[in-house]
Amino acid sequence: MSINLYIGNVPFSSTEDDIKDLFSQFGQVARCHLVIDRETNRSRGFAFVEMGSDDEARQAMEKLNGYDIDGRKLVVNEARPREERPRGGGGGGYGDRPSRSWDRR
Repeated sequence: MSINLYIGNVPFSSTEDDIKDLFSQFGQVARCHLVIDRETNRSRGFAFVEMGSDDEARQAMEKLNGYDIDGRKLVVNEARPREERPRGGGGGGYGDRPSRSWDRR
């Protein structure tokens, strides 16, 4: 597996194909994922790209970091490993707090 690249400051009008086409100038794009907001179904302004080799990834990172698209300068660097986040929702009123006003001690 080659270096996974983080691409930030992506114009909201860009598509996954736009990103893929841009990075394919530097070699084979093994994987491209433009992060989409679940609620608005629009780009969140960042993406992840995995190139075919480490050399291709380094070349793309060097050439495209600061590259201007629609007045926005891309930020391209090596992606950090994904942090594990706890699953589940918020409090929900359990624990030491009483859930009903008449239940107070």
